[in-house]
Amino acid sequence: MNGYESPVDFYTRPGQMTSAGAHAAALAALKGVGAVAAAVHGTLLHDAWAQQYDQVLTPERRAQSHTRPAREILDTIMAIDPAPFDIPRPPDKRSIGTCRNFTVLACAALKAQGVPARARCGFGMYFEAGKGIDHWITEYWDGERWVSADFQIDDLQRAALKLDFDLLDKFLSAGETWQRCRAGTADPGKFGIFDESGFWFIAMNLVRDFAALNNMEMLPWDNWGSMPEPEEEMSADGLARFDRLAALTVAADERFGELRALYEDDAGLRVPAQVFNGVRQQMEDVGSA
Repeated sequence: MNGYESPVDFYTRPGQMTSAGAHAAALAALKGVGAVAAAVHGTLLHDAWAQQYDQVLTPERRAQSHTRPAREILDTIMAIDPAPFDIPRPPDKRSIGTCRNFTVLACAALKAQGVPARARCGFGMYFEAGKGIDHWITEYWDGERWVSADFQIDDLQRAALKLDFDLLDKFLSAGETWQRCRAGTADPGKFGIFDESGFWFIAMNLVRDFAALNNMEMLPWDNWGSMPEPEEEMSADGLARFDRLAALTVAADERFGELRALYEDDAGLRVPAQVFNGVRQQMEDVGSA
């Protein structure tokens, strides 16, 4: 492993974003993937789905989606309702987040139980027909292999999306998406969110997925370092750089030592102390909401 610990050991240890802090014991008490899913569903509400739960979000509630560390997400949940995490809250008593918040909280809960878990950034193919929508999921180790799980999708969303298939077969990591588009078997204009798509968008998610594989799970709109600008045409060197990054993230276990070394050595890929919040249009400290 080129001097690095095994992937299973690395992803068992909480990172800066997945440490539960004072809430670790409460998360450890959940016991099992099913209990984690129920707790996450019962404490978080996706901002884009709020209307389906009869919620009109105030700016103050919507701002909760900018919370980065799991311990601060958990602080917010408990400030709203101090009930144990396995007690489901009604939608008006849940903390607001995105798919990334659901993923980070699930990873924090699994790690608190000693279960290796990691976040993956990519594209869900189950939200809009023919499109890959910006999305995050969780992978956890079942003792033999990595299992993919989408901790955002509850019964209401599954029914609304008419998901009568194994939806995780329809998730593509950013690296997989990049490789398919570079090979010409997929259209980069079909991957993004709202009116943003293309190679530049996929490359940004590729950097986020690479960071997540190094236990730094950032917001979907956090920007830093080597990420391209919107609509940027990439040079041959830039394309080659992201080709390598895609290859590493797709083979994260087999090339784990190389993946870790590149993160530590490349300041353009490593998450800095401050990142640019693309929604708020400002620089922010990584450890703050």
